[in-house]
Amino acid sequence: MKKILVTGADGFIGSHLTEELVRQGYQVRAFVYYNSFNNWGWLDTLSKQVLDKIEIFNGDIRDPNGVREAMRDIDIVYHLAALIAIPYSYHSPDMYVDTNIKGTLNVLQAARDFKTSRVIITSTSEVYGTAQYVPIDEKHPYQGQSPYSATKIGADRLAESFYRSFNMPITIVRPFNTYGPRQSARAVIPTIISQLLAGKEEIKLGSLTPTRDFNFVKDTVNGFIEIANSDLTIGQEINIATQKEISIGELANELIKQINPKAKIVCDNQRLRPEKSEVNRLLGSNEKIRKLTTWKPKYSLSEGLAETIEFIRNNLDKYKSEIYNV
Repeated sequence: MKKILVTGADGFIGSHLTEELVRQGYQVRAFVYYNSFNNWGWLDTLSKQVLDKIEIFNGDIRDPNGVREAMRDIDIVYHLAALIAIPYSYHSPDMYVDTNIKGTLNVLQAARDFKTSRVIITSTSEVYGTAQYVPIDEKHPYQGQSPYSATKIGADRLAESFYRSFNMPITIVRPFNTYGPRQSARAVIPTIISQLLAGKEEIKLGSLTPTRDFNFVKDTVNGFIEIANSDLTIGQEINIATQKEISIGELANELIKQINPKAKIVCDNQRLRPEKSEVNRLLGSNEKIRKLTTWKPKYSLSEGLAETIEFIRNNLDKYKSEIYNV
């Protein structure tokens, strides 16, 4: 029985990954961000039957001592802990360096010392910046168009150096835009849905022209697990993408049609990214993950949106739809 550590297990993707790993019978240790409320994030919403099977480790990914203790006796680590909000990175870049780069270094150092059998590092499609060609494959150039993406580029290259320098069994997993139940309102899909479900007829958004390649969270999670289960993926950087794109404007209009056809979109200037920072097009290639694993997306965008709408409808009190969530 393999023992697995999930860092960032209290977050959106991390909680889904933790839940699925438990369902598949793995022993799971969940690294959650320490706070005085002893809040375990989205793990608190799991059934008692599932939660009782998870070993909770409270810590801070920026603390090398805590990370080392969490990594003890672990066979596979899925490293998801990160600061992710792009607008917040504009005014707090130091936190992103400490969390995304130094936090990743802490995981890598502990994995090296403990000879961890698999290390899965979570990247992001934002490292590519605006597409120079499509679909974006893993050879696409990197471009740090925000402090957030710059720190993720740095973390990825640090992970690559540990693979090349110490022959560590590392894989860099690069999901394109993941959405689904439990995602916070700082992301565009929950932002649109929560405003619509709150009865607003003016839906505040930033730029409508950028395109994104949206992965439903269950497909993203299955991609992580498939990648970790294949020795062919060691030393590789691998996209998880649907290889389909939709503009933010088209997405918003589809959700408006489904929830409240009377609503209209208005531009909120504070939601606009600086011109040179906006990533205008993301369309990922999934050729590599299909070649090295048996993964393929199972959910259509319409199916994923339906599950997301239903979740937010039942948890609308958790969404501050009246403000801009940075």
